[in-house]
Amino acid sequence: MEKLNILIIEDDLELANDLSQILQDYDYNVVAVANNFKTALSKYYELNVDLVIIDIFLGENPEGITFAETISTVPNSIKPFLFLTSSKDHQIFERAKLTNPFRYLLKPFNELELLYAIEMAIEKFYGQLNVFASKTENTVIAKEYLFIKKRNTLKKVNFNNIIYIEVDNRYCNIITEIENFFIQISLSKIHEYLTQNFFKQVHRKYIVNTDMIEEISLSKNSLLLKNDHLISFSESYRDTIKSFSILK
Repeated sequence: MEKLNILIIEDDLELANDLSQILQDYDYNVVAVANNFKTALSKYYELNVDLVIIDIFLGENPEGITFAETISTVPNSIKPFLFLTSSKDHQIFERAKLTNPFRYLLKPFNELELLYAIEMAIEKFYGQLNVFASKTENTVIAKEYLFIKKRNTLKKVNFNNIIYIEVDNRYCNIITEIENFFIQISLSKIHEYLTQNFFKQVHRKYIVNTDMIEEISLSKNSLLLKNDHLISFSESYRDTIKSFSILK
């Protein structure tokens, strides 16, 4: 499990510190704070960034918009971003709007509004709208990650770190190396998104990460997984088990 990595672009040091503290209190990881366009661009491409919070005016110039315009021109590198500004200039707003921000917040910001904006940005970016607003869904599924809402924080779960998934009707218990997550999602839906070859269903209730298997017992129909997790596989999946390249 990883924290959501956030880059802050803000030239007001006091505000940047306050913003960083709030985000860290909610278990987000502030990877860097940049106070000018050049540093912001360097940090954006240098670090593993999931979301950017951008002050529009850095000094006297709207370099925050220039930053958004710049990253938007590079294919496959765009990450969700939101603007945080004290500017109420309509022309600035219109120019900022052209960059397709995922949210536009005015200073002084409201803490709860900021947290909601982060959730909405992640939802919108991955094209799964109203997930966190629903009582029955709480997970956004990306290409390499799950973004799972746990209390007021989005947890970033790398598929590679999942040991196995236990399915019970419309719920899934996702077992990772560090933390477990109980979410409402059906077997058919989780299968739809688990396109990685290392995930295999071995039982009507279990999907395993084959890279996490440490021992296979064909006589006991069991799999010993990382962190001493022992699960059974069904007879109907025996051929699947035998096909694993890790079988020795």
